[in-house]
Amino acid sequence: QVQLVESGGGLVQPGGSLRLSCTASGTIFRIDAWNWYRQAPGKERDLVARLTTADGLTNFADSGKGRFTMSENDAKNTVYLQMNNLKPEDTGTYYCKANGVYEGWGKPTSDYWGRGTQVTVSS
Repeated sequence: QVQLVESGGGLVQPGGSLRLSCTASGTIFRIDAWNWYRQAPGKERDLVARLTTADGLTNFADSGKGRFTMSENDAKNTVYLQMNNLKPEDTGTYYCKANGVYEGWGKPTSDYWGRGTQVTVSS
């Protein structure tokens, strides 16, 4: 069974930075894409950033463009979300999602979610 674990959240002042990590464990042959979502209290879970592993391309929601970057360590099945110049509206629980996880011959690809890490931006 594949598990995703996020880390790196915390309390930070406006203008500060955080780096979130997400590591996948289990029998994994391929992951097609990694995603970071944010869910603010009382709101829906929104896509913040996405990385496709075939070409390494990243895409960001407008709210994070110019401030967030996303990278991966393929050997460690880990992705990172670097968040700079954080704003109070970045507050929420950040969830990692792996799309198209291939676990072996004859098995269908699956998607997996982590349990989230809390980010609070406040003075």
